[in-house]
Amino acid sequence: MAGVEDIKAGIALANEKSLAGIAAITQASMQLDEARNALLSATQGSSQADVSQAQGLLTEALQVLASAQGAIQASISSAEGYANRL
Repeated sequence: MAGVEDIKAGIALANEKSLAGIAAITQASMQLDEARNALLSATQGSSQADVSQAQGLLTEALQVLASAQGAIQASISSAEGYANRL
């Protein structure tokens, strides 16, 4: 079994990678928000179902990414709590 310091180091590495994942999701969210705004601008006034669906799907994707960020942050907090109790 790994020693306490090894476990803490592993948790620190996992949290570092998780934070990098959050940063990547933030970048992806920014790109998708720009895409959604471009689509809204380009299709303003359109009543086509495809346009509405595309806009809705981009909004849904942004919500999923926000949820993923929250889950990752919760994971980091849980792992830190465990590490602090070691």
